[in-house]
Amino acid sequence: MRKAEDLASILRRIDGKGYKAYKDTQGDYDLGSCVLHIDQVQSDPFAPPSRLRLTVNQDRAAIPGEFYATRVRCTAAEDFLTRRFARAIKEMNRSEQGTARSKALGIDRPGQEILPRTSMRLDEDRVQARFVCGLPARGRTIMGRQAEKILLQAIPLLADKALVAASLDLDVLRRHVEICEDQEFLRQALAGRNLAAFVGDQSILPRESGVSDRPLGSEKAIPFVSPIDMQVSFDLPNQGRITGMGIPTGVTLIVGGGYHGKSTLLKALERSVYNHIPGDGRELVVTEESAVKIRAEDGRSVAGVDISPFISHLPMGGVTSEFSSDNASGSTSQAANIMEALETGSSLLLLDEDTSATNFMIRDSRMQRLVARDCEPITPFIDRVQEMHARLGVSTLLVLGGSGDYLDVADQVIMLHNYQVENVTARAREIAGSLQTSRSREVNTDLAGVKERNPQPGSFHLGPKDKVKAKGVDSVLYGRELIDLSQLEQLVDHSQTRAVAAVLRILPRYLQPGISLRRAVEEILREVYDKNLDVLSPSRDRPAGDLALPRKEEICAAINRLRTLRVRTVQAKDSHGYTVS
Repeated sequence: MRKAEDLASILRRIDGKGYKAYKDTQGDYDLGSCVLHIDQVQSDPFAPPSRLRLTVNQDRAAIPGEFYATRVRCTAAEDFLTRRFARAIKEMNRSEQGTARSKALGIDRPGQEILPRTSMRLDEDRVQARFVCGLPARGRTIMGRQAEKILLQAIPLLADKALVAASLDLDVLRRHVEICEDQEFLRQALAGRNLAAFVGDQSILPRESGVSDRPLGSEKAIPFVSPIDMQVSFDLPNQGRITGMGIPTGVTLIVGGGYHGKSTLLKALERSVYNHIPGDGRELVVTEESAVKIRAEDGRSVAGVDISPFISHLPMGGVTSEFSSDNASGSTSQAANIMEALETGSSLLLLDEDTSATNFMIRDSRMQRLVARDCEPITPFIDRVQEMHARLGVSTLLVLGGSGDYLDVADQVIMLHNYQVENVTARAREIAGSLQTSRSREVNTDLAGVKERNPQPGSFHLGPKDKVKAKGVDSVLYGRELIDLSQLEQLVDHSQTRAVAAVLRILPRYLQPGISLRRAVEEILREVYDKNLDVLSPSRDRPAGDLALPRKEEICAAINRLRTLRVRTVQAKDSHGYTVS
């Protein structure tokens, strides 16, 4: 391994030369207190920045083993160190001496969620940061002296500030780790209590604004208080006894006037399939880990999905047991979204009336009289929602403001008023009993199992020059096709989308005849869990530092939106994975 002096010599030699000469710096360098790995050097000053790694051995870093003793603890500790590294860069930028040194540096900074990432690796041997550096130039001419200050002065200083226990507040790190561990414990405990979700007392659910995921300031936010008759308690590993609202499995309606907090509660629940950082306000809000937000999605492509439980006998003999469309309507897209979620194994659906197709959600009695059942191909969601729970074990949380007929199928009804929650189930049942609807249930056949599909390898053809890469959070460029992910509301981080793109690149290797989409994705994720997220990097010797783990549900959803996707039906399965005859 080369030394710091070797890197300094190279930088002085190439000072003033053309930018491509920076390639000479690629390699590993022992800087004494740490090791710098220059893995990939940008081709010119305007290309994506160079990829670097910085390793500090544990005999110097001395990060206590309690912080990486389990997978959950290690993920939280790596998240904390990533944030500390990012803050150290920011502090350098603010200092007068750091202006020329560190503004070129950056790391994959997390948001409000704690996600497994490739930006940091922590184990018993080392702590390693993966980051980027824009190597300095004047035009396309190398500024070697400036590069020397960044690589040989600023970067070792970052190691001292962010990767060494002596420079860290270990009490703050411990709180970060323990809060994450408590959230994971809570989420795993839901099933044993027959709960779909939990909202802790004193949680802060409103966000700062419509474009910010940070919590609303304490002077404006109303802390959450559980209704007494829905209050449950848990004994957490670190925080001890906590109380809050337990939302049972089954069909739950969230009702109330406009702007009183219904959608805010649902948004908190949909994001709480992930763990959140201390101070987020949702540290004690957890949702069943397979929960999927469902909405209408006009114009999306659909490939071979069995939507017949909701839509059948289309005009002119259209088949819905293997429905395909390049431009699905609101109702057919929502039906496809539900069936695809069930195909991935989801046991909790989250819906908001505002983002649903009205004709998919309900047909009232007057419309039933005007348009005969034989002329209407849609079986409304209201007529399947209880059956989905009884036959498939799938619960539903539905934000509702305008359709009282749903009171007939609700197991529990909670009302929000000025962000305060009340259990109004008994009152809702009284109203439903005294004002009975005259609509009839529109179901012709019972709900059977869910058909799984086998993606065909030819769906994923790429030319020799085609690329697969994320374009922000909301889309992936797959060759010449842009996959629109903007309606996947539980995809929360650009780095998750990059990981989705990485899965799409390798997916064809896992596709075999008769292997379902779900099984292929689970096989990839099993490899990630057995090893780590680095298996998705293009080069495992030089791993990328900008990937974050997406859920199986979002990966499958992205694949389902690939317009070249072609599938074959595997078989129908019930909620326990057994074949249905």
